[in-house]
Amino acid sequence: MKRMGMIFRAKANKALDRAEDPRETLDYSYQKQLELLQKVRRGVADVATSRKRLELQLNQLQGQSTKLEEQGRKALALGREDLAREALSRRAALQQQVTDLETQHQTLQGEEEKLTLAAQRLQAKVDAFRTRKETIKATYTAAQAQTRIGEAFSGISEEMGDVGMAIQRAEDKTAQMQARAGAIDELLASGALDDQSGMAKDDIAAELDRISGGTDVELELQRMKAELAGGSPQQAIEGGTQDQAQQSQNQHKFDKQ
Repeated sequence: MKRMGMIFRAKANKALDRAEDPRETLDYSYQKQLELLQKVRRGVADVATSRKRLELQLNQLQGQSTKLEEQGRKALALGREDLAREALSRRAALQQQVTDLETQHQTLQGEEEKLTLAAQRLQAKVDAFRTRKETIKATYTAAQAQTRIGEAFSGISEEMGDVGMAIQRAEDKTAQMQARAGAIDELLASGALDDQSGMAKDDIAAELDRISGGTDVELELQRMKAELAGGSPQQAIEGGTQDQAQQSQNQHKFDKQ
């Protein structure tokens, strides 16, 4: 079972390696960093909102404290010491609340500064990662294109391999057809096969055609010699005809022997 599990994990890892595209992985990582940066910014905004709410409460309490102080002064001026004492007691309670809110305000302000600094640092890291990501993606794309071009030139790519096999098959079939055509021509010339079209020549006709072709060549040769020697072309032709006839007779005697 351990061996089967190891084999399965190895094959799964290999399949994932083939399926993985580094560019997609980099884009996904960049997207996650942007989401984290967005969460940090929302945290900064929430802390800032809480700090602002505390500031509003502090302003209200300070306003109430000031009002109670004025009421105490006025009551004391009218000889109502009891009212002045009550106003000052309420003011003291409000002052305690103001002190607590000021402490909370300072704490929130410190947290806001920390989050703001963290957001700035994270923003710098995200920007640097984006630049590096685009550079790596461009380099990977260029290397991939270069690899494909090299494979195409070397013929080891799948597409060019199919083309090369098709060309090889076409060349093999062409060579086979040429060999078959040459063999048929030789068999027809030797008489081993009959030409069903009725256009084939027997051996006598072929020999006469050969002699006639040779005669024409010899006549043309004698005519050119006569022109070069300054003689009559007609005499050269007649002499060449007699020489050719003599050669034919000698060949005929040799064939009889």
